[in-house]
Amino acid sequence: MVGSLEQRLDRPHPATYIGSGKVQELVALRADTGAQVVIFDEELSPAQQRELERAFDNPNVKVLDRTALILDIFAQHAHTREGALQVELAQYQYRLPRLTRAWTHLARQAGGAAARGGAGGVGLRGPGETQLEVDRREIGKRIAHLKRELEEVRKHRAQYRRRRNEEAIPVIALVGYTNAGKSTLLNALTGSDVFAADQLFATLDPTTRRIKLPGGREVLATDTVGFIQKLPTTLVAAFRATLEEIAEADLILHVVDITHHNVEQQAATVLKVLAELNATEQPIITALNKVDALPESDTGDMTETNLGNTVAISALTGEGLPKLFACIERVLDEELVSVDLLLPYQRGDLVGLIHQRGAIDWEAHDPAGTRLRGRVPPALMPRLEPYQRIPATATARETDV
Repeated sequence: MVGSLEQRLDRPHPATYIGSGKVQELVALRADTGAQVVIFDEELSPAQQRELERAFDNPNVKVLDRTALILDIFAQHAHTREGALQVELAQYQYRLPRLTRAWTHLARQAGGAAARGGAGGVGLRGPGETQLEVDRREIGKRIAHLKRELEEVRKHRAQYRRRRNEEAIPVIALVGYTNAGKSTLLNALTGSDVFAADQLFATLDPTTRRIKLPGGREVLATDTVGFIQKLPTTLVAAFRATLEEIAEADLILHVVDITHHNVEQQAATVLKVLAELNATEQPIITALNKVDALPESDTGDMTETNLGNTVAISALTGEGLPKLFACIERVLDEELVSVDLLLPYQRGDLVGLIHQRGAIDWEAHDPAGTRLRGRVPPALMPRLEPYQRIPATATARETDV
């Protein structure tokens, strides 16, 4: 970056987003620095982008807004078919209303011919308008195709989630501001080698790994795309299939970069996006990551004052991970549902599932089947409800068991 400008406005200027005086200041700054790209940290309308480029009066100068820059970064990091589909859809949806800008030179040529007495009217349009219509039609077809492809991805994910629910394995969604350390934490928790880098949006595709907690219970942990402030609506729509993984999770693990100077605002942004995704019913554990990069005094104070579902950790060094595991187990235990069951012997599969996924407080066998009391994940309840017994006072035999 060779220079920057800021302006506080009550509302954006309809033509150029910033005021006319600030536009002239920007034009002068660009001329002084020789910059070829001007980036706005806001989303510009197609008309605003076009007017700003006209102000520079230089065909080599590009004006990009926040969304275009993010899409470019996403395109570099889309390594799977699903990620590529999502990014391509978002790019086309962003570019479609901006096609006019790409063909203004041809439109001007056609207009000039008509002004000089050339033929015009219906059926005799200039080449720029014809090409623009062709491009719009082709991009419209491509968008429709990409949406169909992603709908298939979404259906596949829904089927996968149903199978997971049948197994009643709790799912933990790792969320956080981009570059908070989610992928590094997933590697630390699972011993896997998910790609992790000190860069924005290193992870675009959800990655799921199995974790065995110290108490023996198995859970699935899913790494997700990093959040940002002012998340573009086109990205939310394109990444619908990915973001649904968060809304369907049993537990949300919010990873926070505690060393960032804007940590509170980043954490608030993540919670706001979760609310927009209707992912507010699940319990949340906050992992204050990168404590290894803090001064020793700050680290000591933080690790000694963990409150509620907040744990100070370092995904890089492993500091605090035992406390995080214990917190995950405790929160998942709190979510278990109490049951009092009489299961026919032919439903031994359910008995085994309860042993695997839940906690047995008491178990006995009689001619009618297996009787047990315990706690199970909510996902198991639809299959267990037909076998629920009316709670009764334990008999002496049951008490002695």
